[in-house]
Amino acid sequence: MQIAANAAIDFQSETYKDAYSRINAIVIEGEQEAHENYIQLGEMIPEEKEELIRLSKMENRHKKGFEACGRNLSVTPDMDFAREFFSGLHKNFQDAAAQGQIVTCLLIQSLIIECFAIAAYNIYIPVADDFARKITEGVVKDEYSHLNYGEVWLKNHFEESKAELEQANRQNLPLVWKMLNSVENDASVLGMEKESLVEDFMIQYGEALSNIGFTTRDIMRLSAYGLTGA
Repeated sequence: MQIAANAAIDFQSETYKDAYSRINAIVIEGEQEAHENYIQLGEMIPEEKEELIRLSKMENRHKKGFEACGRNLSVTPDMDFAREFFSGLHKNFQDAAAQGQIVTCLLIQSLIIECFAIAAYNIYIPVADDFARKITEGVVKDEYSHLNYGEVWLKNHFEESKAELEQANRQNLPLVWKMLNSVENDASVLGMEKESLVEDFMIQYGEALSNIGFTTRDIMRLSAYGLTGA
């Protein structure tokens, strides 16, 4: 059960700081991945480059905000852990980019990573320390606009993108479950329960797929691929 308030959490305990060193690293690395991915997408979609560079700069500001959250608690983020955490999605994005697969790259960054971030931030905000809460509340508003960018582009190219979207979903959605499983204990220490993270992610992701043009039946079928990583 999600902890209703942060009153019971000792933000200065060694147990909390140890778990926070990995969770904080994940959000820092996630924003760094997003920063780099949007720059790369700007090269792949030249007519959208200005907007994608704008998004990349926002992600870089987010990263600096989360670095400040770690410093506020005197925690050194475990960046090696975080890079390994994102390694599957990172490799798949780079492989797709090398082949010019814009649709796959957008699904990974603008749908999966953005929905993952929004879910994590939504569940974290009620249990965050005061400093981190203010920063995270500001970040999550931006992430919704980034998700919207991917939705609009994919909606406008839905018919020719549908098959590639389904393949990219099949390849990448199971990774989200593996990622969530790998941080279940650390997230719990911070007051974030895995069931809440899964539920919020699936709501965000399902709504995004619906906005692009998939039917409810399609979305249930696409969502089921996540279970292969559970």
